[in-house]
Amino acid sequence: MVSRHKLDFVDAELQAIKQNNLYRKLRYGKAQGAYITINGKKLLNLCSNDYLGIPITKIQVNQLQSSSRLVSGNDEVYKKLEKALAKHKSQQSSLIYPTGYMANLGSISAIAKKGDLILSDELNHASIIESCKLTDAKISIYKHNDMQDLQTKLKQKGKNKFVITEGIFSMDGDMSHLKQITEIAEKTNSITIVDDAHGDFVVGKDGKGTPSHFNVSKKIDLYISSLSKGLGSFGGYVAAKNNVIDLCINKSKSFIYTSALPSFLVEHSLKRFESNREKQKKKLEKNIKKLSTGLKEMGFDINSKSQIIPIIIGNEKSAISFGKFLLDNGVFAQPIRYPTVPKNQARLRISVTSWLNERDIEKALEIFKKAYVKFC
Repeated sequence: MVSRHKLDFVDAELQAIKQNNLYRKLRYGKAQGAYITINGKKLLNLCSNDYLGIPITKIQVNQLQSSSRLVSGNDEVYKKLEKALAKHKSQQSSLIYPTGYMANLGSISAIAKKGDLILSDELNHASIIESCKLTDAKISIYKHNDMQDLQTKLKQKGKNKFVITEGIFSMDGDMSHLKQITEIAEKTNSITIVDDAHGDFVVGKDGKGTPSHFNVSKKIDLYISSLSKGLGSFGGYVAAKNNVIDLCINKSKSFIYTSALPSFLVEHSLKRFESNREKQKKKLEKNIKKLSTGLKEMGFDINSKSQIIPIIIGNEKSAISFGKFLLDNGVFAQPIRYPTVPKNQARLRISVTSWLNERDIEKALEIFKKAYVKFC
């Protein structure tokens, strides 16, 4: 009889992942501006979420950590940034979390409960999916940006009804139909929640986000966002009416039972928030147009109008080969595969930032043209 180690099942699972071309491993590198150096090779970085590319600001580290915010970690700089973020979102209050993922987990699970009905877009981020599961509410998934399906599924019973969507979808780069969603929500007395991690600071008037872009800011009941993408700092936050934020402070487990962000990171976010973001925003818009236009002209099927530009490959193995070709030729653009995206919808997810200059974009387009000839 062959003896088995109690953890042999782990090796079997890893082997299955490899056979399906879904195996991932960490790459170690050093990012600086538009470039990242991996294994001594300098590559054009098209994977960064630091969309605005706000110039680096020096920060003084006085203290690394204290405690949770409800114990002794509630530095006064939190109050300054939360007040600014609430005004930024035209809301009464805001609350900072250690990450955007934790902001989703904590806020949604704090306000929705058993007996409620949640309508969630089928392409919502994993953090939204997980947070909905924590609520014990009935979850109904509506087809991506399908307003007819949303209206039909909202007819189901629920004490409180919630419609949850991203502003700019993280893997497809398209925008949610927020104008129609808010109209439907008003008619059905539903609560509208928008995770605008990829739209905040990037689109809308003064970078106020996707709801601002569609002129529906006042119709959003709960904003969830990130400080680590457009703003290029670290952390997440929510913004809403005073009573919703008060409930999060009292019920949100990912806020209560964790250490506070170090105050120097909060101060870093505040400095970036107060910087000339509009200048960076205009540069980003210019870069998006130049890169997406160039990709379309060479034959790629590009539908996104945002800074997230997916090139759909389909087969996971082909996407890996495509990504390796780019890497070998000086461009870092990671293949995105299942379960991040549906099976056989593997893609190269290009992130455009303000760090790029015209020469960088021209270089990227030259390499993508070679890849198009080879793989398409």
